[in-house]
Amino acid sequence: MSTQVEKAQTLARLHAAPEILRLPNVWDVVSAKAVAALPESRAIATAGHSIAATFGYGDGEKIPLELMLDMVGRIVEAVDLPVSADLDAGYGNAGETVRRAIGVGIVGANVEDRLKPLAESVAAVEAVIAAGESEGVPFVLNARTDAMIRGGDRPIEESLADAIERGRAYLDAGANLVFVPGRLDAGTARRLVEGIGERKVSVIGIPGNLRAAEYEALGVARISYGPTTQRLALTALQDLAIDLYADGVVPSTIRSLN
Repeated sequence: MSTQVEKAQTLARLHAAPEILRLPNVWDVVSAKAVAALPESRAIATAGHSIAATFGYGDGEKIPLELMLDMVGRIVEAVDLPVSADLDAGYGNAGETVRRAIGVGIVGANVEDRLKPLAESVAAVEAVIAAGESEGVPFVLNARTDAMIRGGDRPIEESLADAIERGRAYLDAGANLVFVPGRLDAGTARRLVEGIGERKVSVIGIPGNLRAAEYEALGVARISYGPTTQRLALTALQDLAIDLYADGVVPSTIRSLN
């Protein structure tokens, strides 16, 4: 089994590689093991929204941090791959939250800015990087900016310029890459890559967005899928229940993944 430092180094290399890093997000031990078992899997990413929903909490740091970290720690113990965690906005203290996450084996994370003032957001990035250095782990920060999804009614050009300004500032503060969730067509993704840097932009895969290979061709480093993976699993469960209530039978194609 690789050491935590080696896993962090591996995760950084995966982001820098020419191939886009594809991360179907997980939310508990059994989902992590199911994804990790695939030969295509190179790393594991948690979905904060999905973990919160698992315990009956809404998204946005409503789940107690201790409970979130307990789950991500269990995921780390269950797989041999590097694990990157969704840590929302840092639970009020991004540096301390990352220090605690490192303590349970995490080697990377998303930390979002929620469009807080730029200076405050940059300080949070610096605190995350400092926490990794103090713990002796080259922590991989996927610094998230909500410029494209929290911009309200402002023009798309303004949101795009904001995302690029914030992204550059976060990279200068030590982040490895910049996560820009939202609906990104080819033109918008291209401009983000041109403005922030090739292999420095991370996106989300949602219905209506480009395929991973299309983002890869544009120079995007990483694509993750947030709560959509759990939503698909729950859709399959509910659809099966509907069929069983209608006197259906359990399909023979089910795999024993638990």
